[in-house]
Amino acid sequence: MVEHYLDMVVVGGSIPLAPTITPYNEAGGVLPVDEKSPNLMPVITLPDGSRRTYEDPVTVAQVAADIGAGLARAALAGRVDDKVVDTSYVIDRDAQLAIVTDRDPEGLDVLRHSTAHLLAQAVKTLYPEAQVTIGPVIADGFYYDFAYAPGFGPDDLKRIEDRMRELVRRDIPIERQVVERAEAIRYFEGLGEAYKAEIIRDLPATETISLYKQGEFVDLCRGPHVPATGRLKHFKLMKLAGAYWRGDSRNPMLQRVYGTAFASREALEEHITHLEEAERRDHRRIGRALDLFHIQEEAPGMIFWHDRGLRIYQAIEQYIRRLLRAHGYQEVRTPLIMDKSLWERSGHWDKFADGMFTTSSEKHEYAIKPMNCPGHVQIFNQGLKSYRDLPLRLAEFGSCHRNEPSGTLHGLLRLRNFVQDDAHIFCAEADIQSEVSAFIDLLYRVYADFGFHEVQVKLSTRPAQRVGGDELWDKAEAALAQALASKGLAYELQPGEGAFYGPKIEFALKDSLARVWQCGTIQVDFAMPERLGASFVAADGHKAVPVMLHRAILGSLERFIGILIEEHGGALPLWLAPVQAVVLPIADRHADVALKVEEDLRAAGWRVESDLRNEKIGFKIREHTMQKVPYLLVVGDREAQDGTVSVRTREGEDLGGMKVGALTARVGAGLANPVSLEG
Repeated sequence: MVEHYLDMVVVGGSIPLAPTITPYNEAGGVLPVDEKSPNLMPVITLPDGSRRTYEDPVTVAQVAADIGAGLARAALAGRVDDKVVDTSYVIDRDAQLAIVTDRDPEGLDVLRHSTAHLLAQAVKTLYPEAQVTIGPVIADGFYYDFAYAPGFGPDDLKRIEDRMRELVRRDIPIERQVVERAEAIRYFEGLGEAYKAEIIRDLPATETISLYKQGEFVDLCRGPHVPATGRLKHFKLMKLAGAYWRGDSRNPMLQRVYGTAFASREALEEHITHLEEAERRDHRRIGRALDLFHIQEEAPGMIFWHDRGLRIYQAIEQYIRRLLRAHGYQEVRTPLIMDKSLWERSGHWDKFADGMFTTSSEKHEYAIKPMNCPGHVQIFNQGLKSYRDLPLRLAEFGSCHRNEPSGTLHGLLRLRNFVQDDAHIFCAEADIQSEVSAFIDLLYRVYADFGFHEVQVKLSTRPAQRVGGDELWDKAEAALAQALASKGLAYELQPGEGAFYGPKIEFALKDSLARVWQCGTIQVDFAMPERLGASFVAADGHKAVPVMLHRAILGSLERFIGILIEEHGGALPLWLAPVQAVVLPIADRHADVALKVEEDLRAAGWRVESDLRNEKIGFKIREHTMQKVPYLLVVGDREAQDGTVSVRTREGEDLGGMKVGALTARVGAGLANPVSLEG
C-alpha cells in the first residue's frame, strides 16, 4: 500500500487543527476501509488456530466484533504478528491476530499509557500554559513530565484527577493520525509546545510521525491507545517529583506527576495498599528513625554511616568474609585511584569515561575506580602463574565511585559511592562450568541465610558486537547453561543481552512485597585478561590467557542493606540487629545490676546497651520496641534478688524471668551470624 499523509489545515490563521482520523495500515498511512481492494483478501489466524477470510482490509475492531459483541466491547488493542496496535489498525494482508483485553499484560500497558495521555489532557485543560513533554509507562504505573513554572501541589493533584474522571465520563474517542515531520513541528510550535517539537526533530528520519487526538487534545505518540477515554476508569495520581529534561542536569527542571492505573477497582485498591506498606518500610525513613545512616547535599549519593548502621554493615561484611575464606577465596585490596592509562588498556575509558570521577596530579590524569576488575588483574600479573595455580579466586570489598545522574540517586539503593562484594576467578576454559556451579551453590547458601528463598535466574547470551570467536562463545554459553541445568534451576534466556566480553547469569531476589531485586551475577570475560597482559603456563608448557569470571552475590553492600531493611521493616533478624538487647532498670537503685547484666551479655557475644535514664519503665519499653530491639530485659527488685532479667520481645511476647546464661542458650546460634565454616 502507498503511504498517505493527512493534511493539516489552518482555520482563520489560528493554530493548525487535527483532522478527522481514518484507520491506518502497517506503513503508518491511512487506509479507507470502504475502498474496495479486490486483490486483497486477508486471512486472519486467531490464537486458537482458526482462520477467518475477509473480502477487504479489516480493522482489529471489526474482527473483534465479528468474533463476538462481548469481545468487541472488551477489546483495548490488537496483537498483529506480535506487534501491539490500536483497534483502528487495518489488516491488509494475511496475519496472526490476538485481541488484547485488560486480562492481557499488553492490555495493562495500553491502559496505563492511555491514562498518561488522559493526565496530560486534564493538565492542559486546567493549566493551558503548561507544556507537555513525555509520558511513558513504567513499572506499576506511568508518569508525565510537564514544563510548568509555578509547579503543582497536592491540591493540584486532586483537581487534575477530578478533571481526568470528567474526561472519562465523556468517553472521548481516541484517534490516530500520521503527519509529515515538518507539519508536526509547525503544529506543536504553533501550540507553544517547544518540547514536543524538539522530540520530533530528534527522531530518526525513518520514523513515522504519529499523533493521537482525544477531543481538543493532540499528543505525539507511537501508541497504541485504548479506543476511547471511557475505558480508563481505575486510576490514581500518586505523587509529584522533579526531573530534568532528558535526565540532564544542564537542562530545565520539569514537574513530574506519577500515577497508576489498573483494569479493576479491586486491583487498584490492592496496589495502593501494597504501596502504603512499601512506604511504611522505606529504608530512608527507617534509617532516620533507627539512627542508622544519613545522606546530605555536600556528598550526594554517598552514605554517612552512624554507629548502629555500621554495625549492620560490619556484620554482613564479616559474614561474607568468613564464608569466602571457607570457599577458597583470597581477600585483596586495590588502590582507589589509578592512572588513566590502565583504564584505557582495560577498555573502561572508552566505554565508561562519562561515568567516572577523575582527578589529576603532576601532569598525570587519574580515575577513581568505578569497578575492581582491572586492579585484580594487576594482582594476578604479579609473578609467573602456572595451571597449577588456577583457579585463582580474588575477592575484595571494593569501594567504587560512579558518576550517576543526580536524578537517579535513591537512598541506599542507587549511590555514587558503594562497596561491592566483588570477586574475580581466573581459570582455564575447562574450569568454567565447575567454577560457575560452585558459585551458584555459594550464592544460594548466602541468600538462604538472609531469608531469601525465591530467586529468579536469567542467562544472557552473545550480543551482535562482541570479542572472541563463536567457538569460544559456544563453549562459554554451554558451560553456563550446563551449570544451571546441573542445579535443576529454571532460567529465562535473554538472547543478545550478554556483555561484549562474554555471557552472564543474573540472579534476582523476590522480597515479601513481591518486588524483584537484581543482586547477584557471574560473567565470563574473554577480553580483559588479554588486554591487560594476564597469562599462565599451561600443562603443555605454552603460554595461555586465563578466563576471568566476574562475580558478585550481594552486589552493593549498601543496596543490599537497603533491601534487608525494607524486607524486614527495620526489624532485622537477631544476628543482624545493631542492638540485640537493651537492659532496662526500673529505678535508679537497679542501675548497677543492669550494668552487670550488660557486661555479662557483652562477654557472651551480645550487642547490648543499658538505658539508665530516669524514665518510666513503660516509656522505655515502648521506645525500644519502636527501635526494633529484639530483646528488652527489665531489671527490678525481684530480678535483682533472683539474679535474673524479665525478658520481653519486640513483638510484645513476655518470656518471663531468666538467668543471663539461659537467655543466651535460648537464642543459641541465632545470636551470631549463620556462617558454618564446615558447611
